[in-house]
Amino acid sequence: MPPLDQVEGLEAWFAPALETETWARSSFIDDGAPLHNEDHAHLQNASIGFLWTNVENAKKGRLVIGTAEPGTPQGAMGKWGRAKAVMQIEQWFGSVPDFIITIDANWWLQASDAEACALIEHELSHCGQATDEFGAPKFNQTTGRPVFTMKAHAFEGFVGIARRYGAIEPGVQELMEALQQEPILSVDMIGVACGSCQSKIA
Repeated sequence: MPPLDQVEGLEAWFAPALETETWARSSFIDDGAPLHNEDHAHLQNASIGFLWTNVENAKKGRLVIGTAEPGTPQGAMGKWGRAKAVMQIEQWFGSVPDFIITIDANWWLQASDAEACALIEHELSHCGQATDEFGAPKFNQTTGRPVFTMKAHAFEGFVGIARRYGAIEPGVQELMEALQQEPILSVDMIGVACGSCQSKIA
């Protein structure tokens, strides 16, 4: 859980949530995890940094409660701007992770267990392994590590989350078909507002 005094503080706050990464791995990613999801198997070798924040965020009129982004700073910025961003990330995590997942700590404190699990799995679903022209998983030829990339918000990629938790993203046929079945882990109706989904990811 994020520290209440920081969450309720008046100053903008971001902090690494190292225990959240440990929990996410041991719950969803690791082999034998109690809520193991094979859809996240490729992330066993990924480095994922989790951040808490108390900064309210909204996009397209919806509250953003979580985002998944590449660990390396993206977008147009000068050499100094990029160096400052990398330095901040390294101060948080010790190195630049493959992905950074940021969570609204205010929302998290009042979320149900099912809502919290659904949010984390949803953001993990944006963290993908690149594929080659034949659709096979891509690996770095020098290091042998997987080549990671962001997965754009395609509803069909999140049907598994709906199957596990119930109504997250209504309006798509495959999703509706999944929702007609009893959720495996929860019957809660979960509404997740994801900043990554509201961005256009190439």
